[in-house]
Amino acid sequence: MTVTTRRTARPATTPSPPVKGRRTGFLTPPWWFVAPALLVYAAVVLYPSLSGVMYAFTDWSGIGGKSFNGLANFRALFHDERAVGALKNTLLLTVAIVVVQNGIGLLLALGVHARIRSRTVLRVIFFAPAVVSPVMVAFLWKYVYNPDPHAGLNGLLGAIGLGGLRQDWLGDPSLAVWSVAGMVVWQYAGYSMVIFLAGLEGVPADLHEAAMIDGAGRFQRFRYITWPLLAPALTINVMLSTIGGLKLFDQVYAATGGGPGYASETLSTVLYKQAFVYGKFGYSTAIALVLALFVAAVSLLQIAYLRGREVQA
Repeated sequence: MTVTTRRTARPATTPSPPVKGRRTGFLTPPWWFVAPALLVYAAVVLYPSLSGVMYAFTDWSGIGGKSFNGLANFRALFHDERAVGALKNTLLLTVAIVVVQNGIGLLLALGVHARIRSRTVLRVIFFAPAVVSPVMVAFLWKYVYNPDPHAGLNGLLGAIGLGGLRQDWLGDPSLAVWSVAGMVVWQYAGYSMVIFLAGLEGVPADLHEAAMIDGAGRFQRFRYITWPLLAPALTINVMLSTIGGLKLFDQVYAATGGGPGYASETLSTVLYKQAFVYGKFGYSTAIALVLALFVAAVSLLQIAYLRGREVQA
């Protein structure tokens, strides 16, 4: 008996088309989704910024025509005693804010990082001022700095037997700048605390355990382990507080208006007054351009130095 086997033919496979390279360029679909946002950004941010650079070289008053005057606005700026005084105040405020705010923020972070029951509540309390409007903070501290001997900070000093320290905190030209710095530090120390807390969470616990076995004390562990590994958080905090201090406006204008006299003027308040009080828009945009370049230069120098000292665990 002969057995025949039927061999079924395999269906012919259709060759797959060659895979083309992925298209790249501005006309690809992802760019079409981004284009509306880019157009809005260009219209709202880029165009006004570039126009401001152009106006800095004119004598425009904000209304009517304008004429090109070269570097006259910049020469006037560097010979303006009020602007030079405002620059000094800006630098003093920035240094005070950077040092004190980050110092207090680090201490708060170390305190609430400890394993205590109320650490979550304390974190919320310390961070809460950072989400309040700077203008509201300024009006709150205007009451705290009330010159009345029985109100605000003066009243507290009198209640604890330190009445001799009562001051006109915002009315004294020698104290106005430092009083403004105090309210800014109070508002944003909790913000710095949160960033330092994020850095503390990234410090490996086994490094501390190994150091404790070797006999290292708490201060030694902080100096040789925690502090070097907090360098990235320190970089962020110093950058943010420096930029915030150099462009400080809201708290100064709401609390003192730049006074008494010109004692607490900053570059931002001078810029605002030159534009909207005196109508010198060309001069004010020259101040804005110098301020922007100064902030950029300081930020680049800071990030170059601070990034160089960062270490990895």
